[in-house]
Amino acid sequence: MENKEKMYHIGLTKDDLKGAKYAILPGDPGRVEKIATYLNNPIKIGQNREYTSYLGELSGENILVISTGMGGPSTAICIEELALIGIENLIRVGTCGGMQMEVCAGDIVIAQAAIRQEGTSKEYVPIEYPAVADLKITNALVEATNELGLTSHVGVVQCKDSFYGQHSPEKMPVSYELENKWNAWIKAGALASEMETASLYIVASTLRLKAGAVLSAVWNQEREAAGLPQETNLDVDNEIKVAVKAVEKLIKGE
Repeated sequence: MENKEKMYHIGLTKDDLKGAKYAILPGDPGRVEKIATYLNNPIKIGQNREYTSYLGELSGENILVISTGMGGPSTAICIEELALIGIENLIRVGTCGGMQMEVCAGDIVIAQAAIRQEGTSKEYVPIEYPAVADLKITNALVEATNELGLTSHVGVVQCKDSFYGQHSPEKMPVSYELENKWNAWIKAGALASEMETASLYIVASTLRLKAGAVLSAVWNQEREAAGLPQETNLDVDNEIKVAVKAVEKLIKGE
């Protein structure tokens, strides 16, 4: 961990992190500054491609907030370069679409594991290897959610590469596969669908980092198809509060 060079993609050096061991990872660069406002003394330290970075303080420790961009490839690149400059703990803060009827827009989903229906993680380990979160980080996220009094669900999420393959599978030449697998994931209990967590967990596992993910449900297409009450909720404040509170707990050893 003596790498002083600027990382090619994220544009950061080890010195930029000032000893930070924790990183909060939104996908959207536009959410980085918002998350940073929940930290003390936040400053912007980098912006390159889809990677926007802020550094702030929490419970006496420096905390990095950096966007990963959308999907597995850019997420994996971010994690690889963060590992080279000293980050050890990663918490994804993202959005998802509910799959089970009980997952409503605005609910919190904590990803205990992810279905690897994407391509990036397959270039790290065989598909039989599970994409699983770090238990300590997951427990901190669960405790933080409960203490904040939020409606939450803990379990498996589905991770894919194609957003429109999920929402318009009938238009795809492989619709037979997409639709059958979607129904299989629902029957098996998958809570929600998103695009980054499988890559996060597999790359973190390979590099011996600790990772977890807290997601906010934007909507639920299954509820809509069933004619149940359905809305769209783009507010990400609650999941940010959960992630920050969880980091505090981890720093304090709670």
